[in-house]
Amino acid sequence: MNQPLVSIALCTYNGSEYLKEQLDTLDGQTYKNLELVIVDDGSSDGTIELLRQFAQNSSLNIKIYINDENLGYIKNFEKAISLCNGDYIALCDQDDVWDERKIETLVKHIGDNLLIYHDSALINETGDPLGQKISNLRNCYSGTDSRVFLFENCVSGHAILFKKELLTFIDGFNKTIIHDWWLAYAAANNGSIFFLDQELVQYRQHSNANTNILRQKRDQNIKPDSLEKIERQLNIVKLFAEYPFNTDKAFKNKLAQLMERRIHSYVCVSLPWFMFRHRKLLLYIQKKSALSKLNFILKFTFGYKLKRLLKAQ
Repeated sequence: MNQPLVSIALCTYNGSEYLKEQLDTLDGQTYKNLELVIVDDGSSDGTIELLRQFAQNSSLNIKIYINDENLGYIKNFEKAISLCNGDYIALCDQDDVWDERKIETLVKHIGDNLLIYHDSALINETGDPLGQKISNLRNCYSGTDSRVFLFENCVSGHAILFKKELLTFIDGFNKTIIHDWWLAYAAANNGSIFFLDQELVQYRQHSNANTNILRQKRDQNIKPDSLEKIERQLNIVKLFAEYPFNTDKAFKNKLAQLMERRIHSYVCVSLPWFMFRHRKLLLYIQKKSALSKLNFILKFTFGYKLKRLLKAQ
C-alpha cells in the first residue's frame, strides 16, 4: 500500500548551533514518503549554508525558502504550512531531537482525528535530560471539546501531526495566539484531537526562550494580575469566541462578557462562579491541586477597579 505524503514544516532562524542534529533525525525517519519544507526567517549565522549543504547530501525531498524580511516565528510557520503539499503536516523546530519512528508512529495512530500530538522528554541546552516530560507539567487532552483551550494550551507545535483538511478551517494565524494553540483549538472545534502517550521528541529548553515550558509554568505562579495580563486573557478569549467554525459559541461569548465586566468592576462574583461551575473544562489542562485551582478562580472575584484602588492606598 502506498504511504500518504507527509510534509514536515521546519522553520529556522539563526539555529546553526543545534540544527545539524535535528536535520539528521529527520533524514533518519523510518517513514519514507516525506517532503521537508524549510522556511528560514532571515538568518545571519551559518544556518542557510548548513541547510543547503544538507539538501545536497540528503535523500529527502527538500524545499528551502528564505524570507526577504523577518516574519516572526508564528507567521513563519504560517508560511511554511502554506507551502506544504502532504496529506499530513508535521511541525518541526530547529533545535529538537526526533525519535526515528516519530512520523511513522503518528501516522499509524492518527485514525479519524484531525490532529494528533505526543509527549516529549525535556532536555537542556546541551542535550542533557532534565528528568521531566510535558505530561508531568500539563494534563494533555484528547477529545472534541474546544473549551479546554480557552485559558491554556497543552499541544506543543513540535509534537503535532495534522490532516491537511484542517487548513480549510483556519484562515491564517493571529500573532496574539501562538500557532500550535490555534491549531489545537480549530481541530477540537471541527473534529477531534488525540494525545499519544509516547515520548517521541527530546524537546530542548533554552533558559531565556518564550517556549521554555518550565519557565512558563513558573511565570504563571509569580506574575502579578496586572491590567495588561487581564486584558490579554480577555483578548484571547474574544478571538476564540469570534472563530467562525465555533462550537459552544454562546458559552465563549458569555465568558468573554464576564471577563470584560471584571475590568470595569470593583467586585465580579459572576465570573468566578461561572468558572467554578465549568472548572473541569476551563481548568482541565492546569496541573494543580483542587485547592490551587480554587485559589486561581477566586482571584477573578477582584475587579480591576478594586485592584487599582487598593494599589493607590
